Amino acid sequence: MLNQGKPIDILLAEDSETDAELTIDALQQGELRSNIHHVWDGEEVLQFLRKEGKYKEAVRPDLILLDLNMPRMDGRAALKEIRSDDKLKSIPVVVLTTSSHDCDIDESYGLAANNYIVKPVDLVQFFDVIQSVQHFWANVVKLPSK
Repeated sequence: MLNQGKPIDILLAEDSETDAELTIDALQQGELRSNIHHVWDGEEVLQFLRKEGKYKEAVRPDLILLDLNMPRMDGRAALKEIRSDDKLKSIPVVVLTTSSHDCDIDESYGLAANNYIVKPVDLVQFFDVIQSVQHFWANVVKLPSK
């Protein structure tokens, strides 16, 4: 399992300050230790992953939580770039969004998202979902090495 006493690195791409704070709180309150790195849009996702500019010391994340609807570069475009880059395409990407539209779901899976999760409106359910995602990716699946 991935989380054998050491924290996992999670890259959160979320443009909503409220949703970002809630997600970070849920991850921090989970049973696992996580290093959470937050970026605001798809352009920053790629800069972080490619260690460009202010992200030159960034770590390779174990998991990306990706919102779809962000400014500058949305999650769809970022996911397409991630999956077309041989150095990045093995990083698991969980789409975490408010959209439940079939076209967004189909497109995300077509771009090789590992999971697609619609953010629950209920706060308790939201925390449960985030902590379940964290537990699943850290303790249940076997991930490629960094």
